[in-house]
Amino acid sequence: MQKDPTRLSALNWDDLKFFLEVARTRKASSAAKRLGVDYTTVSRRVSALEHALGTLLFEKSRTSGFVLTLEGQRLLGYAESIESTLHMACEQVSGSGMALSGHVRIGCTEGFGTFFITPQLSHFVDTYPAISIDILPLPHFISLSKREADIVIALERPEHGAYVCCKLCNYRLRLYATPAYLERHPPLQQVGDLSQHRFISYVEDLAFSPELLYLNNLIPNAHAPLRSTSVIAQYTAAVQGHGLAILPCFLAGQDARLVEVLPEEVEVTREFWMYCREDLRKLRRIVLVWDYIREATERNQAFLLGDTGRMTFLD
Repeated sequence: MQKDPTRLSALNWDDLKFFLEVARTRKASSAAKRLGVDYTTVSRRVSALEHALGTLLFEKSRTSGFVLTLEGQRLLGYAESIESTLHMACEQVSGSGMALSGHVRIGCTEGFGTFFITPQLSHFVDTYPAISIDILPLPHFISLSKREADIVIALERPEHGAYVCCKLCNYRLRLYATPAYLERHPPLQQVGDLSQHRFISYVEDLAFSPELLYLNNLIPNAHAPLRSTSVIAQYTAAVQGHGLAILPCFLAGQDARLVEVLPEEVEVTREFWMYCREDLRKLRRIVLVWDYIREATERNQAFLLGDTGRMTFLD
């Protein structure tokens, strides 16, 4: 395409919204679903933006979808800055009621998201009904750069990126089994006895973080005939009474069907990190949710470390 600066006067700034969604999802159909329009509308608006700028923003590929060109990559940073500025502007000129409204999407690890974040934030939405929350408790990494979430809670601190990050909390994992399993199998009096038992664990080559591969460090060559990428699946299998599982205390510690095994000898401490994009951190709804999660985890340190089996909630 031949560039023509006079075309900028015909540029529709709303087309940037369509550009951003296609850049993040790489699919016009996915972008259309997120924007609540049809596929042809997305395609038409992106084409209009390319025409106004006089350049190609995407290469179309059958395998990779819509891939940003060099010009598209350059535009992406500017478009995201415009988007963030608009969010901030809306909050600055809106009344206080509007400022404490909106939508927040939280990505987190599967177990923590399901068994801690979800119950905690169910109380949050009762207090702040004008703020809607999406919780994504998934057993894989969630991308902030693609705007898959506004806030992420992860096992590791991000190595790079324009993020605001804080250590959220420590949590512990211990070895659990059902009383029925322990009755049917050789007694467990010391770590050496574990070699006679079978375990439920992660699929090593599919674990999304090396922080999850604690079984081999604790019990080399452990026999694990049942494995899963999901900690909730491991927990469910352990409850069936057919193996031992290393599970987070915040998950298994509140289930009376499971008991701790060798708690003084088999214990793992890990940490959660919370982060979000710098350009979102000052949004009032993000600040409110961020601070609520931090206070909830601080109040529940004993629960997360396995010192109590009871979760508490903010007033």
